[in-house]
Amino acid sequence: MTPRADGGQALPALLGGLILIVGCAVALAWVGGALLARGERQRAVDLAALAGARVLADLRPQLLEGADAGAGRDEVLARARVVASRTAERNGVAAVQVRFDGGPLPAEVRVTTDAALRLPGGVRIGGAAHARAEAPLLAPAPADGEYRGPFFERDGKPIRPDVALAYDRMAAAAHRAGLRLAVISGFRTYAEQAALFAAHPDPRWVAPPGRSLHRLGTELDLGPPAAFGWLLANAGRFGFLRRYPWEPWHYGYTGSPGSASVGFGAARAAGSAVPGYVPERAAPWLRRAAARWGVGAALLAAQREVGAGFAHVTSAAIEVQGRRMRALLRRLGSVPLALAAYHAGLGQVAGCMCVPPDPATQSYVRRVVALARGSGEPGTALVRLLE
Repeated sequence: MTPRADGGQALPALLGGLILIVGCAVALAWVGGALLARGERQRAVDLAALAGARVLADLRPQLLEGADAGAGRDEVLARARVVASRTAERNGVAAVQVRFDGGPLPAEVRVTTDAALRLPGGVRIGGAAHARAEAPLLAPAPADGEYRGPFFERDGKPIRPDVALAYDRMAAAAHRAGLRLAVISGFRTYAEQAALFAAHPDPRWVAPPGRSLHRLGTELDLGPPAAFGWLLANAGRFGFLRRYPWEPWHYGYTGSPGSASVGFGAARAAGSAVPGYVPERAAPWLRRAAARWGVGAALLAAQREVGAGFAHVTSAAIEVQGRRMRALLRRLGSVPLALAAYHAGLGQVAGCMCVPPDPATQSYVRRVVALARGSGEPGTALVRLLE
């Protein structure tokens, strides 16, 4: 066979190879385009979910206050749905489904699209995309009641601000009597208490984690021993109570329950500020009860709103509520624990010094704390993409 004949036979093979290469390139282009389109579609639903969650975060007051009535909640969810849909559309996805998770107070937004992607030549590639974003209403009330607010320091130990101020008054009186009080121990976290108990596992002298009142920010271990007698005779004048007969150094603060330092804004917790959702006729009753019992009007209002509402409330009912909350706050030293006891009974809380694992009680505590604290400034809540 001549070289020309060999060349003629090789040409078809060469052309076939070129055609195969071109075909593969086109196929890769289609696949690459599909992957790019999928990525853009996923980005669109991600942005849509985040935009809807941002609406939930920014309109938290309306969402919280309308949780029972339904109207405020429906308005917020409708707004979040519109914003999420428009965000998806502006990013190239025309049709999405938006839904909300989290029960009566939704905190999650789910956005999905099921449309398939069409490629040249009539090829269809599944293009479903899904995203889930979260806008927590507020950090949930700690189940163990651990204080999360600000601190002052006395003798290098962290103390809740209202406890520190009461201690200062007591220390000044002791100084006039020729004694110098010292703070040996103040606030201890759950983890710190666990470490202390592990080192000294005697529950008579060191409470097990979850039972120590030091995590509430109300407890002080005081010295020196020479002051124990003076403390027993005088600490009550400053709002302090000796907790255990066998611990002459351990005093708990029982004054100003529901004070600003427990975690509610100072203006609201001071006693006179009444939230805007309270009916006009009930506002003076709340102010009077707050002033009489030393429990913030915002806290009392939130309890009423989350519970039975204001439809048939009376001045006497709010007085009873204020008196009971003051007693529970003095006994338990923690707003979440007092709310749990108000809802489930003192016996359910005092035994474990925790919010009991009852969904109804936990929901009640979480909703009251969220509403009483208020929503904070718009745009400050953490919004994040979960998936």
